[in-house]
Amino acid sequence: MNFKITKSLLPLFLMVILALTLNSCGGEAQDAKGETKTDRVYPSNVIPFFDQFKLILGDGSNVGHPIDFENKDFFYATNDGTQDWVVYKSPNAGNTHGTSNNIRTELAQAKKWSAMSGNKLTGTCKVMNVSTTGDATVAASYSVVIGQIHSADGHENEPFKLFYKKFPGHKKGSVFWNYEINTLGDDNSGRWDFSYPIWGYDFSVVGKEKNDFPEEPKDGIELGEEITYEVEVKDGIMNLKFMSEGHETKTFSKNLIQSEYATKADMPEQVKKIFVPIGQDGVERENAYAEEGLFFKQGSYNQTNGKDPAVNGVWCAGAETHGGDLEKQYADGNYAEVWFKSATVQVSDDAISNEGYFAANDGLAKKTVYPNEVIPFMDKFKMLLADGTNVDDLVKFEHKDFFYTVIDGTRRWVAYKAPNSGVTSKNSSNTRTELHEKREWTPEQGGKLTGTCKVMHVSTSGDARVSAAYSTVIGQIHSGEGHENEPCKIFYKKFPGHKKGSVFWNYEINTAGEDNSGRWDFSYPVWGYDFSVVGSNPTDFPAEPKDGIELGEEFSYEINVHKGIMYVTFTSEGHETKTFTKNLIQSEYTTKADIPEQTQKLFVPMGQDGVERKSAYAGELNYFKQGAYNQSNGKAPEKNMVWCPGSETYGGDIAKQYENGDYTEVWFREATIGESTSPNKN
Repeated sequence: MNFKITKSLLPLFLMVILALTLNSCGGEAQDAKGETKTDRVYPSNVIPFFDQFKLILGDGSNVGHPIDFENKDFFYATNDGTQDWVVYKSPNAGNTHGTSNNIRTELAQAKKWSAMSGNKLTGTCKVMNVSTTGDATVAASYSVVIGQIHSADGHENEPFKLFYKKFPGHKKGSVFWNYEINTLGDDNSGRWDFSYPIWGYDFSVVGKEKNDFPEEPKDGIELGEEITYEVEVKDGIMNLKFMSEGHETKTFSKNLIQSEYATKADMPEQVKKIFVPIGQDGVERENAYAEEGLFFKQGSYNQTNGKDPAVNGVWCAGAETHGGDLEKQYADGNYAEVWFKSATVQVSDDAISNEGYFAANDGLAKKTVYPNEVIPFMDKFKMLLADGTNVDDLVKFEHKDFFYTVIDGTRRWVAYKAPNSGVTSKNSSNTRTELHEKREWTPEQGGKLTGTCKVMHVSTSGDARVSAAYSTVIGQIHSGEGHENEPCKIFYKKFPGHKKGSVFWNYEINTAGEDNSGRWDFSYPVWGYDFSVVGSNPTDFPAEPKDGIELGEEFSYEINVHKGIMYVTFTSEGHETKTFTKNLIQSEYTTKADIPEQTQKLFVPMGQDGVERKSAYAGELNYFKQGAYNQSNGKAPEKNMVWCPGSETYGGDIAKQYENGDYTEVWFREATIGESTSPNKN
């Protein structure tokens, strides 16, 4: 059929074409009243309370009030075929907000309020995905927080966290809520959660092994199944209500202004089971959260992160993160996704601005916190890094490969890291990231060094016959004169496949005469074995020490040299405190007959059979060292069966060594240096 457009029809034709074009592109059109409308649905069109909240995205950014806002990676509206929902999505790894280890796409209330005033949050949601990787022994694995009350002040703890958790292979997951104590005092590292089951299990139900899962909960909630919750705080009482079709409605009440955990005796068994073993055993202030401003949060706060469970066995899930690659995490299920179809908030008239919280936490995860901000004595030291770099000024200094700060879920630490092979000092075969005291002192003048640390890693390769294999030195006294020997070296050593390692310290003789080749160490066990316990062949390991120290287990040491006598003390919760005394100005090894059996076993067969000068280290200048002095080098054992373990070094490629476990890593949270003290006044 031929169709001819006349001049009189041309304007009408053009209008029709324009309207069709606009509609086909999803652009703006006009409704019956002639008002402009759009096909795009923003989250704020679905839930209209976003003027009351600010939004933290999974990239760590605070976008403010998300009115007419969306981000297709983290926050957007969708339709399930029946109605519109707001989607909150957060990967296992990205950029965090504040001091958290976990990624969130989450609303945070713009105002804070007192527990005495009336405030309420509701939400109807369904969890669409939780991470498919993690460690089943870690309580936080495979879980997401979908609603919170957060403190804006003090320790910024959380009196309410609503979780959904589902183990891989299960159809049903658990819904539970946690109360976190508002820890007494200035140190919040002892804080813990108590968990209440709603449907399914509580937080404490974990697997016995990494890939061992409990039975599926019979009364659990499936992915995609709707949940409604109500959280109301009034007159100091938090009232909770949880509803889901086909499930029993559950209600709870909790006093937020009068603690039930104000003494150690009040600690629940659940807490003793999961938190006390990792040192989180605090008590709560008697008035709990009475003096602090509180605010609501809602969304997807992913609890499954990629941090090693050795860092924190409750909160570090060791999940897959693909190096933070967002697309890869989304492609293989390593994320949390929560949809809300409705939510409301009621704010009391006396609520005030919460800007202080945002000012303190926005961008904090990207801010550099230097080691000297955690341990302030860095001005007393210089440092040798594992790449051979000498650093004289450690104030506002860090190096991301070797010397930096980390957060373990409860507090910040200074990390020292050294590969099996790098560049080291002129007289050493071993790589170190280690502090070197600037002051020098004689044993008669004395000095004291303390440290509270946990060893996070030792080399996993080496020769079991070699004493130095799989070990690191975490504190020393070093001589600055003569033979430059070491009257104190504190070691941690763990054989591959063992859960527990040994802590011991060595005394190196200050060899008589000009020839230092006959020098040797005598080793004192603290917890576990001493230096002399080795394997019968390269891959034969002794039995695991029963009283040893695990990777990630905290312990403290003190080296106090007072009037020529060295006192070395070791403490660790759950272990016997050990103290040793050693005279540094009068030797006990001045003749061949004084050489101990341990030394005859280890050193004498290699020709290291010297004797010590009678005055030992008297009058000789010394200095303290602290950090990670990796004893696992790549030299062949045939060169020295004590100090050359033949560990893997990948030709000195640091990235490959880190990737394959051929390095040492030590974290310190506290350390001091200063004048000696009388041992009777410590």
